[in-house]
Parts: sequence; C-alpha cells; structure tokens
Amino acid sequence: MKKIKKAISCNADLAGKFMILCGLLCAVPLLTGLFFPLQPGELEAFGIPAGVSILAGLGVCWKARVQDPDVPRPLQIQKSGSFVLFAWLYGILIGALPFVLAGRLNFIQALFESVSGWTTTGLSVLDVSEVSPMFLFHRGFMQYCGGLGFVMVMTLFVVNRQSMNLVLAEGHSDQLAPNLSRTVRLICLMYTTFLVLGTAAYTLAGMNVFDSLIHAMCALSTGGFSTRAQSIGYYQSPLIEFITVVLMLIGTTNFAALLLLIRGQIRKFLAVSEIRFLGLILAAAIPLTALVLFCAAYTGLPGSFRIAFFEVISALSTSGFSTVGYADWPQAAVFLLILMMLIGGGIGSTAGGLKLTRVYLMLRGLGDHLRRRGTPRQTVSCSFYTRPQGKTIIDQKLLEGTSCFVFCYFLIYLGGTFLLMLTANCTLIEAMFDFASALGTVGLSIGITGPATPALALIVEMAGMLLGRLEIFILLAGIRTVFLRLKAAICR
Repeated sequence: MKKIKKAISCNADLAGKFMILCGLLCAVPLLTGLFFPLQPGELEAFGIPAGVSILAGLGVCWKARVQDPDVPRPLQIQKSGSFVLFAWLYGILIGALPFVLAGRLNFIQALFESVSGWTTTGLSVLDVSEVSPMFLFHRGFMQYCGGLGFVMVMTLFVVNRQSMNLVLAEGHSDQLAPNLSRTVRLICLMYTTFLVLGTAAYTLAGMNVFDSLIHAMCALSTGGFSTRAQSIGYYQSPLIEFITVVLMLIGTTNFAALLLLIRGQIRKFLAVSEIRFLGLILAAAIPLTALVLFCAAYTGLPGSFRIAFFEVISALSTSGFSTVGYADWPQAAVFLLILMMLIGGGIGSTAGGLKLTRVYLMLRGLGDHLRRRGTPRQTVSCSFYTRPQGKTIIDQKLLEGTSCFVFCYFLIYLGGTFLLMLTANCTLIEAMFDFASALGTVGLSIGITGPATPALALIVEMAGMLLGRLEIFILLAGIRTVFLRLKAAICR
C-alpha cells in the first residue's frame, strides 16, 4: 500500500510539472506583443489559461511533496501510456482556451484547432486572413512543439529513470546518443538549427520575417499551418516552394538518419532502406501525378510537373502545405494524393501516416512469401532491412506486429471515412481524402473541412488526428488503462 501511495505521489508530482510546462508554452505567444499591437482581449485570452495552469501545477507539486517528502528521487512512473494520454488531452485543452476566451471560435472548433496544431495535422477551421499575429504564432508554435511531442519537450527539463518509457510511449523509437538526456538535447539542437536556417532562407527568398518563422516551424514539424489562406500558393514563388520542399523532406526524415547526413556519412544515409523507399515512391508518384494533371487539368507539362512535385511531397511528408486547390483535379490525381497521405513519412520523424518503414516491411514480407512458395521447402533464408543504426533482421515477430498495425490502421480509416460521410454529408471521395488527411496528420483538404463543418464531423476528424499522432496501439493502451482504473474504482 505504501508503494502504491508513493507511485501516486510521484505521478502527481510529474503531472504538476507538466501543467507548469503547458502554462509556460501557452504564455509564449504573448511575446508577439513586443512586435505587434495587442488586440482587445488577447492578453486575457493567453494570460488566464497560462496563469491558471502554472498555479494549478505548483499546487499539485506542493501537495504531492507534502504527502510524500521522499518524492524528489528518481520517479517511478506507472502506466506510461495513460500519462501520455493525460498529457496530450490536457495540453489540447490549454491550447484551445485562448481561441474560446478571445471569442474567435466556439469550444468544439477551438478543440479542433488545438488538436490539429499539437498533432501537426494542419486542418483548420480558422479564417487566417482575419486572425491577429498572436494567434497565428500560437498555431505555428503548437505545431513546432507538437512535432517533438509533449513528453520530448518535458524531458528537456525533467529526466529520470522512467523518462525513456514515456518517450517510447509517445512514439519516439530511436536513441541517437548513449543516454536519453543527450538524445533529447541532440534532437532539439538539430530541430532548432534547421528552424533558424529555414527562417533565414525564407526571408532571403522574399517572405517577411514573421511569415518566415511560422512557415519554417510548420514545415519542419510537417504541420502545414500557414499565415495565408492560399498557403504557399499565395507567394507564387518557385524558390519559396523549393525551400518548403526541402524543409518538408527534413521533417519527414528519421532524426537518426538526419544525424548521419549531418555527420557527412552520405553512404550510410543513402543505404537506409526507408530513404531508398522514399526516393522510389517519389520517383514513381511525381511523374505519374504530373501526367494525370497534364492530361486532365492543366495545359502545360512543366507547370503540371511543378504542381505535382510540390503536392506529392507535401502529401507523402504529411506536411499539408499546398499551392493549388483540388476542385478541378481529376479523381485519379486525388487518389494518388490519398495514397501518399496513407503511406506517410519516416518512423522517428515528425511525420504521420502508416510510415514508410511499415509499408516497406509489408512489401518485403509479401515478396519473401511469394519467393518461398516457388522454392523448395528445405530452403532457409533470412531477410534484412537497413536502419540508421545498421542492418536489422526481418523476423516473424516484426512482420506480425507490422501487419497488425496496418490492419488496425485501415479498419480505423474505413470506419472514419464512413462516419465522416454521415456527419459531413459529403461524397465518398471527399470523405476518403479528408479522413486520410486527419488520420495521417497531413492537413490537406478537398474542401469539406472549414468554419462551416458540422461539430460531429470535427469530432470524427479529431479522433483520427489523435489516433494518427500518438500511434494507434499506444493510444488504445492508454484508454484501456484509464478504463480499467475507473472500473476498479467503481467496483470498490
């Protein structure tokens, strides 16, 4: 009983620190007041949630330490999945409150915008042409931090024995350094360095500094929020499109693979199976999409290729930036974008979707199965794939886990598409496109997601975004843990 009490106190202490962190993150957009005039109600809209969260967090930490003075030793965190679930739900609520308090959105719409921000999806119900710089920064900053994840950001300040369990539970699988603390610092250093370089590149290309910062944050996090209603298409600049493509590809690449590239280990980087598979998909999908657009939508082949180049990379990287609308696109081109959104980016990156490695493993498993059917039964062979850390065997356990995930992913996709058709009163193609965008945390929309979208449809998309960002099994395990705890409490 004493151990249980200490575990609860430790969890409460950690939750209190997380609440303080959320309050501080919510207060960061107030810094824009130093550069832009404050709009009525903005100070209260951000200051009240930030202040309440910080004070509540301090109170929770104080109470935990009063109950158990021995808490400030290495924390024994129980049920990592349930804590990660709490962290995301609490963070989403805090992120939504400024929109509600300022009267910008109703509660469901505010939750949707917050979920879309923290999960780096990029779907929006906000008219950005009528939004102040403080709220534009708030949206971009949510995506920038969401790319790393709440636990990863928290690990910058609080590291203990169980931190690795929390980081794994949030979906971060690769360790770049011998210990977690160095890994987190290294990832954040890479992330911040690319942010500075991206902001500088955008500024040199003709964007103002504020737009450059927001677009760099959202491209690296593969988020897709923009300060312009027309997204990147507003600028009509091939150079800005190219910079965005580079940042999107950086964001969708495994951090461990990026480290090889930064260290100049080009051969090892190019040997990674996920990188090769990414190149193969782009080499096939971009010309095919360009050809379809040239035949059915646009008159010039170079223009069709430029549009296909940007849109396919945006969809595959799950970034969600766009240069054109899709109302005039042929359904074959729309189908190709849906396929790219379902595949998604790299494992261990900021991207969503099924992930390149899982799709690659499924194809390799299919190939090995067909090959074994055509060879003598006595033949024994082993397959490998290359990760940034080296060659890894493709065993039965890995294929089973991958197959279960892919099957579950498509069940959710089909169910979500059906529910979106019912709640948004849209066509099959429209529902398939927007729910693929939500589940893959992409952010592209064919037109059914916006300020006029019904609340039930927004809830369906929010569920898809959370399942896509937190990885399905992790989120379901956290929900199961919470359910079992509630059931045990009721039965007592």
